[in-house]
Amino acid sequence: MGSQSSNDFTALWAQHDLGDVVVSAKELHDRVLELGRQITTDYTDSPPLLVGVLKGAINFMSDLMRAIELPVEVDFMAVSSYGAATKTSGVVRIVKDLDVDLLGRDVLIVEDVVDSGLTLNYLRQYLGARSPKSLEVCALLLKEGEQRVQQSLKYVGFTIPSDFVVGYGLDVNERYRNLDAIYTFTGEA
Repeated sequence: MGSQSSNDFTALWAQHDLGDVVVSAKELHDRVLELGRQITTDYTDSPPLLVGVLKGAINFMSDLMRAIELPVEVDFMAVSSYGAATKTSGVVRIVKDLDVDLLGRDVLIVEDVVDSGLTLNYLRQYLGARSPKSLEVCALLLKEGEQRVQQSLKYVGFTIPSDFVVGYGLDVNERYRNLDAIYTFTGEA
């Protein structure tokens, strides 16, 4: 992790706000393929409903669903716990709920980053109350030492330092999502 390859494209408009590459575009691509293969193996008999957590997981979800060789269904939720800040407020609110019924379904929450774990804990309780057959998590990033709630994560892409990061769907004030790698954010929110 963390080595910048020639494939990483840093937009000129973003360079002044970005620090080191935390996860390169190649590392992201390779790991998403590995996760897709593992999910394909684990859910061969019962393709899961992938629940993407908007907006940060959009790039990850898009790549992951194409790496899963099963007829998966997808739906999206939007939750807010950050606002315009770079630290979670701890208060979770549902901005967009699911459109499908979870009763008796295998559900895989696709999350961009798990830091405090408060948002994910809330989502698990919220979705678990809808009686899915199973409810697991695939998180692209797990921040070291940030968890305030113990989490059981079935799939984790990368464990990273607790720095605030942007790129590959992750943002500050709706910017930087379109970067192809993940970078530390050194600018001001």
